[in-house]
Amino acid sequence: MNYALIKEMDVADGPGIRTSLFVSGCKHKCKGCFNEDIWEFDTGKEFTYDTIEYIVKLLKRDYIKGLTLLGGEPLDPDNQEWVYKLVVRVREEVPNKTIWCYTGYTYEFVIGYMYKKLPYTKKLLDLVDVLVDGKFIQDLLDLKLQFRGSANQRVIDLRKTEKEHKIIWALSKEEEAKYRKRKQTNNI
Repeated sequence: MNYALIKEMDVADGPGIRTSLFVSGCKHKCKGCFNEDIWEFDTGKEFTYDTIEYIVKLLKRDYIKGLTLLGGEPLDPDNQEWVYKLVVRVREEVPNKTIWCYTGYTYEFVIGYMYKKLPYTKKLLDLVDVLVDGKFIQDLLDLKLQFRGSANQRVIDLRKTEKEHKIIWALSKEEEAKYRKRKQTNNI
């Protein structure tokens, strides 16, 4: 796996000050994507155990609230093994930090297909707190949305969703209401 960028301090991709890993490679190729330059899997630098240790070191700073995984596509089958290794190490070293993962796949596809077919998906998401799911859809761009780019995307609290057996939002009721209103209006 390659990665394009490690943002030591990111305030746009989850609550608080976070460290973000932008993995390389994405097969979704969403029109209007803000990271089009990292769609190719060989872009950037090789991700290694040293990269994991560097990210863990960054996360040990008191003011860093957590890790955000995005890209590219962290849940692409070609990226999952290394993303899983990173998340395991983060949970071992800094278990109090939250982990967010952005994906172009829907939650339903992830649990209905990827969990069954891929060896790392479930193990990886068992260690992630929040999943921001869905492709970026340029026609649904809304700059007022919190932590996502288009109105079809959801910010899912994975532990509560598993417990309740229904999608539970990790954001305010207002953000969920915006999604539901847009869904009814646009047949998302």
